[in-house]
Amino acid sequence: MRNVEEFSRLSDELEQACRETDGVIGLVLLGSAADATRRDEWSDHDFFVLLEPGREHDVRRDLSWLPRFETSVLLGREGDIGFVVVYSDGHVLEFAAATADELTGAVADDALIVYDSEGRVARIIAEARERADSADRLAAPSDDRAANDMRLVLVKLLIGVGRARRGEVLNGSNFVRGWAVGLLARVVRARIPSQLPSSRDKIDPLRRFERGYPELAARIDAALAQDVESAARGLFDLARDVLEPGWDGFPSGAADAVAARLDWRDDDGADAQAPCSRTAQRFDIL
Repeated sequence: MRNVEEFSRLSDELEQACRETDGVIGLVLLGSAADATRRDEWSDHDFFVLLEPGREHDVRRDLSWLPRFETSVLLGREGDIGFVVVYSDGHVLEFAAATADELTGAVADDALIVYDSEGRVARIIAEARERADSADRLAAPSDDRAANDMRLVLVKLLIGVGRARRGEVLNGSNFVRGWAVGLLARVVRARIPSQLPSSRDKIDPLRRFERGYPELAARIDAALAQDVESAARGLFDLARDVLEPGWDGFPSGAADAVAARLDWRDDDGADAQAPCSRTAQRFDIL
């Protein structure tokens, strides 16, 4: 929704719709919908709608109670309680419509309780935030976790390139552009101080990565713009250039084995091994 004021108007209409719909007892805005300072023209409406037990099937069966539903062009289901709606102007609603029991296990970071007719929503959101905080603490930067994630990056790159070489390009691409990139982002966050710590997302390491690591994000993006193997090699070289120097936990021997297995060599014909003789990009390592 290109107009930020229009975004707020739709939020107000959503609240009113929830208050007027039988079986809906609460509304929580999430992410940028909850925090106007993070909102821009690409922001979606992410939210939880809390339903009265016994009414969930009725409310989910007919979503015409949503604001401006007559202008929607797409309605999709994501599991039993998740929905996505796209309006004719391209604006997106992503939400869960569920009872309190069905939201057990939900996680939330930024959240704004808009409507809570029975006083249940505050407890649900407090528990969802605690789950997000607990997961964040478990994922807190540590050498052991970062080293394990880095080992997994190498595994995903090796498998992905192998799949692509045998002709399974799409599957190989998923290993490289999906698994390996997400894991690599976690390693970077664990080992390199962010230029903007407040940009870190507790749930997704790739969210707002560009704000905290603009140079590395540009390098990763450039690598991913290439074919599968070139993308994998770009991520591999970035890891050895940026993360390996000065880090005893880096799996250098495994990286050497991957380079040898894939016959990856430097421009001078040498195996792409530890950058002991190369000029490494310098970053302050935690």
